Amino acid sequence: MNTFVQNRKSAIVRSLKKPLALALTAAALSLAAAPSFAADWWTTMPATVTGATTINVRTMGALGDGVHDDTAAFQAAVNALPADGGTVYAGAGHYMINALKPIQMRSHTRLLMAGSATLEVIPNSASRYWLIKVWNVNNVRIVGGNLVGDRVKHMGTTGEWGYGINVSGSQNVVVKQVKLSNFWGDGILIGAITTSRSQVLSDYVTVTGVTSSNNRRQGITIAPSKHVYIVGNTFKNSIGTLPESGMDIEPQTEGPVSAVRVENNVFSGNNGNGIELHSNISDITFANNTLTGNRGFGALAINSNYLTFIGNNANNNGLAGIGVSGTTNNVSITGNTLKANSTRFVSPTNTKSALNRDLQLGATTYAISVSGNFYSNPNLDTYAQ
Repeated sequence: MNTFVQNRKSAIVRSLKKPLALALTAAALSLAAAPSFAADWWTTMPATVTGATTINVRTMGALGDGVHDDTAAFQAAVNALPADGGTVYAGAGHYMINALKPIQMRSHTRLLMAGSATLEVIPNSASRYWLIKVWNVNNVRIVGGNLVGDRVKHMGTTGEWGYGINVSGSQNVVVKQVKLSNFWGDGILIGAITTSRSQVLSDYVTVTGVTSSNNRRQGITIAPSKHVYIVGNTFKNSIGTLPESGMDIEPQTEGPVSAVRVENNVFSGNNGNGIELHSNISDITFANNTLTGNRGFGALAINSNYLTFIGNNANNNGLAGIGVSGTTNNVSITGNTLKANSTRFVSPTNTKSALNRDLQLGATTYAISVSGNFYSNPNLDTYAQ
């Protein structure tokens, strides 16, 4: 955080009022390096194709009594579907699942859970586990229900990789109206399957209507993948082990993340940042989200590029509403409402840092476009044009 300049006015003037020759050179370099982005790919959710057969997990031996291990019954139901797939249905009940032998989805299948169905991880001591794995498959839907981790009863102390839903190397996947909580790591992780010879990215994944809360590492992690649409969800109260963010897009050397749209979500009460971004990402848009009450930044980008923040509302975060640092570049910050942030430093009796409480641009960032935002200090809007 010490990479941020302390004088907000001078930082914005420096980034936006460079000498003309230098500015033109930087613009030419940016245009030459700019990737080509497909327009409006998110307007159509993945058209998942599943078979007509439905199997109730209770017919395969699930009891849903909160005691019996129902893992085998769920997997038997998935495996019993015909070649063209179908639906596995879990009605009301409390199903205990051994996340060391996770439910593994097949292609062209749907896991449909009643709103009163809970799948809970049987406590273990492992540093890594999965409740549901969506690996190297396509046309999968996970709908409804409550997925609960073991963080309260976890028997180990190491690791941070206990996942509710893990989507890796899969295409045309929808996660809808699921509630996830209390996982040893993340509620959801979307990423790739990587071997010594190849890497298969997840592609066209939609997460919608989901609430992911009180997970130990974060609400959702996006690792190497593309065409990921995160819309209408709530990611809140992540706490336990760093980075403790609502969302973390941190592929770095693992592989690229591109074409991600994050829209109309709520990121609140996380012990880290509402949204955290790192290197090796491009074409990431954040539109009309609410980022509130996070202990860190509403959104923080570190060494990231090709980002758009538009129409977001960041308020009452412990640090700035939006911060960009390191070599972050080619960022548009337009039409956002950034007010009453930096609550850990700004108060009626301590206004020393009030000028840059809502927007912070690091000294080494470049090609940052800032316009039409609304701030706690109305003078900042003048500096930021």
